[in-house]
Amino acid sequence: MPAADDVLDTPEARAEAVRALEAEFGELITHFRRVITENANRVSPGMLPGAYKIFTTIARCEMVTVSTLSERMLIDKGQVSRTVRELEELGLIERSADPTDGRSFLLQLTAMGAQRLAAARLPQEGRLLETLAEWSLADIGSLTRLLHALASGAAPDEKPSA
Repeated sequence: MPAADDVLDTPEARAEAVRALEAEFGELITHFRRVITENANRVSPGMLPGAYKIFTTIARCEMVTVSTLSERMLIDKGQVSRTVRELEELGLIERSADPTDGRSFLLQLTAMGAQRLAAARLPQEGRLLETLAEWSLADIGSLTRLLHALASGAAPDEKPSA
C-alpha cells in the first residue's frame, strides 16, 4: 500500500480520506462516550453524562457563569441552571457573586469536586498514557496541533511554533 504522501490528491482520493477520518472519529466518539459515562459514575453514581460535561467544563474554565456555560456548550440556559443546582446539591460546585455583574454568579469546583474529578479521571488518564507510551513526544504534539487546527477550522501549521 503506498504511503499517504504517495497518493495522488484527487477529489475522489480526498473524499475517501475524509470518509476514513470520519469513520475513525465515529469510533473515537463512541470510546469517549463510554469514558464519560464511566467517569460520571465515578464522580457520583447515577450522574448523567451531560451533567459530567457541564461539571468538567466548569473545571476547565475555573470560574464561569451559567450564561457562558450555556453559550459555550450550546445548551439551553434553563437546562444548564438545573444541572448546576444538582451539582451544587452534591457539593461538587459552588457559586459566588460575580464582582463585574451583580445579577450573575460565578461557578467553580469545590475542593471535594476537584478531588472527585481527579479520582474519576485517573483510570482513563492512565490508559491514555499507556496507549501513547510508544509514541514520540513529536507525534503526540503533531496530533494535538492537527486536532486543534481541525477544531478551530484553521489550516495546520507545518511546524508547531516554539
